[in-house]
Order: sequence, then C-alpha cells, then structure tokens
Amino acid sequence: MSVTAGVVAVGSRALATRGSEDLRNQVVLPSARRAAGDRPATTDRPTTTTTTEGPWTPMPGLSPWITPNDDFYRIDTALIVPRLDPSTWSMTIGGFVEHELRFTLDDLLGMDLVDSAITLNCVSNEVGGGLVGNAVWTGVPLADLLAEAGLEPGAEQVMAWSVDGFNAGFPVATALDGRTALVAVGMNGEPLPFRHGFPARLVVAGLYGYVSAVKWLDRIQLTSLDDDGYWMPRGWAKYGPIKIASRIDVPAGSRVLTGRQPVAGVAWAPVAGVAGVEVSVDDGPWMECRILQDGAPGQPGDSWVQWLHTWDAQPGVRVLRVRAHDLDGRVQSPGPKAIAPDGAEGYHVRRILVA
Repeated sequence: MSVTAGVVAVGSRALATRGSEDLRNQVVLPSARRAAGDRPATTDRPTTTTTTEGPWTPMPGLSPWITPNDDFYRIDTALIVPRLDPSTWSMTIGGFVEHELRFTLDDLLGMDLVDSAITLNCVSNEVGGGLVGNAVWTGVPLADLLAEAGLEPGAEQVMAWSVDGFNAGFPVATALDGRTALVAVGMNGEPLPFRHGFPARLVVAGLYGYVSAVKWLDRIQLTSLDDDGYWMPRGWAKYGPIKIASRIDVPAGSRVLTGRQPVAGVAWAPVAGVAGVEVSVDDGPWMECRILQDGAPGQPGDSWVQWLHTWDAQPGVRVLRVRAHDLDGRVQSPGPKAIAPDGAEGYHVRRILVA
C-alpha cells in the first residue's frame, strides 16, 4: 500500500486540518500513576563520574535535557500527517495471541499509565547529528497489553502498523526484558502532537525508530521473526539497538577565546545507562566530565544525560573529541562506521580555533 493510499484508507477516522486541533485539545491526559520501572523520581543513578544534581543553568548551545515538542525531530513515511478523530480511533492486538483485543483512546487513558523520559534516536542520524531527542512519554506498558492478550506459541515478534501503511517490528523478548516499552498517548505532559503520532504510538527504549517507533498506531500483530518491517527489504538491518553515543554541543561555534572555556553536550547509552563521559584535546589523554544526575521518571538507561568539562583553551586550532561508556562497561566505538545498515558509529570531533 502506498503512503497516500494508506492515509486515504483510514476513512472516517481521518479529519481535515480544520477543527482537528480542537478535538485533540479536548483530550484530557490523566496524570501517570507511576514512573516506568517504579524508579522514584529522586533516586540517584549509580555512576563512576562526578555528578551534579541539576539541571544546570541553561548554557547557550547546550541541548535542553527535555526536547520541546516543537523541536523534536520527525522522521516517518507519511507524506501527509494523519489527523485522526480520537472519538472514533481504535487499535487492535492480534496474531499469535489467545484473545484478540481492541482499545479506544478512552480505554488507554483509563489504564495504569506510566511516565518515562526516553531518548529516541533515528538510525539515519550522523555522528554528532540532530536526529535525536529526549521527552517524557506517558503511556501504557506494552508488556501489560501483551499479558492481557496472552501470547501463544509462535509469538516471536511485535509487528506494528500505522494508519499510513508503515510497519516495524522487534522481538517479543525485547518488549518483556524489563526496558520501558509503551503504547504512548502523551508527550511532555500533553496529548501527542499530530506530527508525533496522535492519538497513540509505540515508544521503545533502546531501539532505533525504524524498528519500533510506529506513529498513528493502527494495529499490533504478534508474528514469527520471519516477517519483516518496512525497512528490511530496503537494505536496513533486522534488529536496531541504539548504539552508545555522545555529542559536543558547546562550543557552539568554531572559535573561542583563550582561557577557561566550557565544553558540554549530551550522551546516551541505552539500555544500561551512561556511566561516564570523557573529552580529549588534540589526541591527548581522556579527561573525565561531570554529568547531570537527572532524577528522571523512568529507568536509568532510558534517557540521555548532559555533561560538562571546563577546558583550559590554549591558542591555535584544537581538536576536541568525546566518548561515553555505560554501566555495563561498554565503551563507545571510535568508528568511523557508516549509517547503513544499522546506525553510524564514531567519536564526535570538533575543530576549534582558540585566539
């Protein structure tokens, strides 16, 4: 089915732009009853580096810990953003299940909702690129819905479809291994924006979007691993775990003054979580950075961290590199590795003129 045909096929559930925002605004997003993983919002994250209870005072150029909805990247196959009527929309769960289920938006809103700050990352993001963002997602744990449906033998993969015809899948074991996987209905305290999947979408911590982030959710089927999602026949890898990565945001430009200068950015390491971030100048020794102790709702590895190093900048053209390592002892790959078929790898490098 073509993307355009998929949009047309949703029929009466689709709305013209006029008035659709009003219907979305009438949706009341209940407060989540708990954080994903039952981690209290003030619980400290174990780490091997110096931490700061934060967030820090905003620093020009440094990505905010929470990415505003309007700034969150968007990658999908929809030529036209679907605008679905929340009063008539529903999603189903079928395939290798004991009970086929159907849920309306009101059904989902009435369930045991959880909050979790989760970093989403597009597989096509270049090293140091901007196709990554962090939001507090509100939704129903996918594991709860699968338990209600009951899994039959042969249920090896969660395959989800959007109303635009896009589909993506990942192993059932991933949905049940303790990570946060949600049928999300909210983003940063409000109903999902249309461009980010209203009324419901999948959000799975630690997986690139091309295998998991199905927006404008239509149905979930439990299938065998033989079935492929949209991107597999197009040359992308079957499985899409997000790689450990870090990015230098500050200095924002290519020139700084001599003396003490901040070097800062973000780092992520799903699903284990960031244990430390280090910076190197001119291929010199790695220097430990301070990382933010975010106190986020959700599990430790779900979201990125901000990091900061104070650099004694000396005159000349200087080369900055950054790397991260996770709580399981894995270190970010130096790369370089191309984006295809399963995501880029490498240290983010910045060349800075100090004068």
